[in-house]
Amino acid sequence: MSTRTDAWVLHAGPAGDGTSRSAVRGTLSREIFRLPDLEDDEALVEPLYGSWEANIDHALSRQPIDVCRSRHEDPVILGNLGVVRVLRPARTGPSAREGDICIVMPFATRDRHGYAELVYAYDGAGIGILAKRTKLKADLLLPIPEHTRYSLPQWAAYARYFTAWDNWRVAHSCWLSQMDSQHAADALVFGWGGGVVFAELQLAQRAGFRVAMTASSDARLAFLTEHGMTAVDRRSFQDLRYDPESTGDNPYHLRRYRDSEARFLQTINTLSDGAGVAIFIDNIGSPLYRAVLKALSREGVLTSVGWKHGMRIHNLRASACIRRQLHVHTHVWRYGDSARIRDYQEDTGWMPTIDVDAIYDFDDVPQLAADYEAGKFETYFPLFRVNSV
Repeated sequence: MSTRTDAWVLHAGPAGDGTSRSAVRGTLSREIFRLPDLEDDEALVEPLYGSWEANIDHALSRQPIDVCRSRHEDPVILGNLGVVRVLRPARTGPSAREGDICIVMPFATRDRHGYAELVYAYDGAGIGILAKRTKLKADLLLPIPEHTRYSLPQWAAYARYFTAWDNWRVAHSCWLSQMDSQHAADALVFGWGGGVVFAELQLAQRAGFRVAMTASSDARLAFLTEHGMTAVDRRSFQDLRYDPESTGDNPYHLRRYRDSEARFLQTINTLSDGAGVAIFIDNIGSPLYRAVLKALSREGVLTSVGWKHGMRIHNLRASACIRRQLHVHTHVWRYGDSARIRDYQEDTGWMPTIDVDAIYDFDDVPQLAADYEAGKFETYFPLFRVNSV
């Protein structure tokens, strides 16, 4: 028997490949959506809280793809990371029980090692959690600890922590492969980005590194300081973005860029005692890549788990080889590590601080989308509420 659900849906954009800069940004439309019948390995769930992730914004901007056209579906329901309650367990396979509260694993397809190839309810098939009811493969439901010390909104932000755990595991191992004789306390881990970078820098702190992160508001700078990190005011380098097609051809823009770059590199020089950044976590992308490379130390690791602006980067391989710099790229995390990371969070308190008054209601999801696009957040963990607990 099919189920109807109240949902925010995205329709396909105008015909085209959806990869050009002129792609028409999509909007979410509130509609009644008919869920297909449950398969034997699917559970009916009720989303409680969702985390607004970069992949939702990528889908709305239709960059790098129009997910509706890529998946040959119109419309689609986005949202692949959050906390749900099981209403009807799956009939076969691993299954959470009725009433269990679970976090959603975003694996549409996995490679033979368990790493994500396509992400559920984004570039991979699946009906997302921007809906009052939805259905999920049973093996995508990971129950939260039964007697957890933490709130459901804290658990709803888990994906940034799971992603950070996986990226740090690889980046740190790469650094150790060449620098096993250097003390972490003498090395700087630096990052710019959002919640994933913040969570990853917390792991770097626990490993004994010096850590620093940029922010562009007084509230975020104070937040970083409260968590024992060196807070670097991004507003001191207003013109650090570099676009070869515009900055390089314009003497005025190039001069302003060089001034910002010089101030940034001086800051890095001071924080690292002249050594440069040992591990640079860059989840922004190509506009800042030139400055990242100049800040990276010899034998340094540049690591990324995504991009916010610009996917294409140009690398001078000879220079990277001579300086023995390692570049790490990861995506999501390994499926088999999910329970391990969950338990690490519960056992160690590696959890986000959530302002419950800043959580958006389901009716306000379009405003959330607009605020995310405009960068109007003080929090690193934007959440939305779907159903009452």
